[in-house]
Amino acid sequence: MNVMMPQMGESIAEGTIVRWIKKVGEHVDRDEPLFEISTDKVDAEIPSPSAGVLTEIKVKEGETVPVNSVVATIGSASDADAATARPAPATPSPGESQTPGVLPEAAVGQPEVTQAGSTQAPAAPAPPPAAGPASKEDLRRQKSSPLVRRIARDNNVDISGIQGTGISGRVTKSDILGYIESGKAGGKAASAPVPTPAGPVYRPGENVRVVPMTIMRKKIAEHMVLSAHTSPHVYSVYEINFGRVSALREKRKAEFEAAGAKLTFTAFIAKVAIDALRQFPIVNASVDGDNIVYKKDINLGIAVALDNGLIVPVIRNADEKNLLGLTRAINDLAARARSKKLNPDEVQGGTFTITNSGVFGALYGLPLINQPQVAILGVGGIEKRAVVIDDAIAIRPVCHITLGYDHRLVDGADAGRFLSFLKERLENFDESRM
Repeated sequence: MNVMMPQMGESIAEGTIVRWIKKVGEHVDRDEPLFEISTDKVDAEIPSPSAGVLTEIKVKEGETVPVNSVVATIGSASDADAATARPAPATPSPGESQTPGVLPEAAVGQPEVTQAGSTQAPAAPAPPPAAGPASKEDLRRQKSSPLVRRIARDNNVDISGIQGTGISGRVTKSDILGYIESGKAGGKAASAPVPTPAGPVYRPGENVRVVPMTIMRKKIAEHMVLSAHTSPHVYSVYEINFGRVSALREKRKAEFEAAGAKLTFTAFIAKVAIDALRQFPIVNASVDGDNIVYKKDINLGIAVALDNGLIVPVIRNADEKNLLGLTRAINDLAARARSKKLNPDEVQGGTFTITNSGVFGALYGLPLINQPQVAILGVGGIEKRAVVIDDAIAIRPVCHITLGYDHRLVDGADAGRFLSFLKERLENFDESRM
């Protein structure tokens, strides 16, 4: 049985094999993790489509192939023995080619291998179907992924003018980001100066250790560069007294745990942030050229730190959940993010993001916006401090909350109203809304 590179979401056109969990000759059960992939959206462990023995691995670790490509085969134990004993195929003669869609481009030109290990010339290719001239949009869809097309649209770039380095000439994220940074793109993005390195990162003989970036780290780097290039970032920071929230959390956390949910400060912040997004829809919007796209749904992204990076799973229609529902959703998404069990659809479509750098002891953070959103809420550490209440000094748990916003759309006054609303609701949290 052929094992395919899964589709993993409508906007995902290719995936990279990060790690093979099973080796050739090993038995695998149906739905047992077989290999790990990384895409534009998520890292995930892919389960085996059937039980059997992994007889062949067709795509090496680190290789990127289109969705629906064959990456491995699963058969019986006898199939594995035959594959192990199979002699290496002879050097192909000119004109021979591989089975379409099976191996990466590097293997083009190798002969087709039958189950018995012999080689045979492929059948003559069928003539291409007659068709009229493709539209410009059709050509773009063939040469790029939806993510690349969005980057191109945001930066006024014509994809047809870029030489792609991906499979079959596809324009990759690296291609378009390099094109934009080169100054060839039109619009404001082209006028931005490309920074010149001050010198080599290290010199021969220096005591350094050089390791390649992981696929996830590369993708994070690409997204962060894109965000910095796209949005003029401005930040506002408010200090919030968490005395009321802290007391309610202590009072109700046993009740929530009995219902299978660990009540955290993040859930309270998320609940109030949702109310603020309803009140100030400009913060729950996106910029599309000269248009403002107001999102009617509130899809809340919650950043989760992993051992090797950061991922932002999304709670869809978060405004339809009460505090218990939000708590369960946050707990569930965080747990599955760390165990690489998220579906790609669960990290797409966010309209606003919350990230908590306070768990690592930060006073507050200045996070970059998660494109194409226009704002992000950074949560600092919650610590007891001396505060003035009714002209008296008291000890209260205090937190600094930061709103990072895209100044193309959100002004300082908008940010101030949003954060003032957030502060008032958190400091006077209504228990009936739990």
